[in-house]
Amino acid sequence: MKAAVVVFPGSNCDRDCKVAVERSTGAAVDMVWHQETSLPERLDLIVLPGGFSYGDYLRTGAIAALSPVIQAVKAQAERGVPVLGVCNGFQILCEAGMLPGALLRNAGLKYVCKPIDLVVANGQTRFTAGYQGQRTVTMTQGNGDGNYFADEATLDRIEGEGQVVFRYAENPNGSARDIAGLMNERGNVLGMMPHPDRAFEPELGSADGATLFQSVMAAA
Repeated sequence: MKAAVVVFPGSNCDRDCKVAVERSTGAAVDMVWHQETSLPERLDLIVLPGGFSYGDYLRTGAIAALSPVIQAVKAQAERGVPVLGVCNGFQILCEAGMLPGALLRNAGLKYVCKPIDLVVANGQTRFTAGYQGQRTVTMTQGNGDGNYFADEATLDRIEGEGQVVFRYAENPNGSARDIAGLMNERGNVLGMMPHPDRAFEPELGSADGATLFQSVMAAA
């Protein structure tokens, strides 16, 4: 098994993601700098990590979405390679047009950092199959711009097509319809605000994030 973690200027969860994938799945993980124009061959997972790419200037994820490596990420996704965007990575996926909607400032205009319960809205995805009917999981939230927004027509469409993967049990940031994570129509690109990379061992308070990494590797 083989994975890649993309590193942008301002990423601060890239090593967290590397360690989480390695310890959860045993996969070999390459760190890929954002200026690269290609990715390693035969990847089973690509991760866009959390952090503050380019200092969140302009809009969160907007500048990172123009990085050279994003074209390679898009090409791999079109071939069916799974892509996971966590927190800032979710913002980048939206800005790059790989997922619908946008992430706005939290409704309370405060940074939210705490363990958080999520409802598994779709347990039949390659990212969630390992939960085997487990309805609620615990991960860690850490963002100031995690307020998911999309127009009503888009929300109705992604709801109807089963693209909502996680919802907040108690919405901390005002996200539309309590959406905490969603995937593309093909089901191989997932963006989520809570961090599975901060919840992959019991010592971290929850190991539920490990199941996500294990699920996507098992599907591969």
